[in-house]
Amino acid sequence: MKNQITIREAVTEHDVTEFWEELCSYFVRDVFPDPKDGDREYFLGAQYRAQIEKLHDRPQDRCYYLFFRRDGQDIGFAMPVIYHTEDGKCFIMEFCVYPRFRGNGTGRECAVALLDWAREQGALYGELNYSSDERRRRFWQRVGFTENGADEWGEPLMLLPPAEEVPISVEILSDPGDWQLKKLENGFLQEIGEPALTEEQQKQLAQGISEGKITFFVAKRGYRAVGMCSVAGCFSSFACRENGVFDDFYIEPVFRGKGIARKLALTAQSWCEEKGLASLTVCCAPCDEKMYQSLGFGLHLGAAAAYVCKSLERK
Repeated sequence: MKNQITIREAVTEHDVTEFWEELCSYFVRDVFPDPKDGDREYFLGAQYRAQIEKLHDRPQDRCYYLFFRRDGQDIGFAMPVIYHTEDGKCFIMEFCVYPRFRGNGTGRECAVALLDWAREQGALYGELNYSSDERRRRFWQRVGFTENGADEWGEPLMLLPPAEEVPISVEILSDPGDWQLKKLENGFLQEIGEPALTEEQQKQLAQGISEGKITFFVAKRGYRAVGMCSVAGCFSSFACRENGVFDDFYIEPVFRGKGIARKLALTAQSWCEEKGLASLTVCCAPCDEKMYQSLGFGLHLGAAAAYVCKSLERK
């Protein structure tokens, strides 16, 4: 059919060579036009290519080299990874329409074709990083993606919301170095206007978890971690025993309004009771008082808008 966008995978050696030539041209032209950009050398270098080829050649959750094709010629490319062994996420690493074919809705048509292709491969939803590029953000927003926190390096993410509902479970974090915790922490920090965790801060956080100074509760939608909260212990001279401080309360934007906040808060409260903590306290902004009251924090402790969980305070 004339003007229809189709997708073909780069399979032959010639195709793969062409794909990498176009990918490098895209980096130079569209992503790192400044020759002095520190990231440019890395993305054009052998180390980056070796990492991508490893993803491409692995037997599961592989990366694909794809071309968009229309009227007998290639008009762009995409590089998605489909995580079949996780939760069916299609992560779009790169997406490009060649400059001479841009305009008249071609980009959107290619994006729709890519998402249709991903569903045929078993993908259940899409995710991508837009690197704070406002034009890219607006483009993917028109396709149906929503801003959704940040990745483990602090780069902003967008998500095409999953169509199906999946039960949410809450578990205590077992791996202090879990990459999904870093992702949630950076999403939390981004939302409150703070910079992403540095490598040193990540190490300090992991150490604090390992030493039992702080406990994280993670809400999971299947494999994907979509929310978290934490409890840090401190000694109460008033009760003469340990009490807990509730913090790091964050739900990815796409998954809010589904009861996840309540599940996290109740799990943390129950855990504190089981551990014999004297109380569980949260400090919050005035605009969040009603939310925390609805989650069981009911005894106001002063002008600083600190609340203690009633169910623990009665003990």
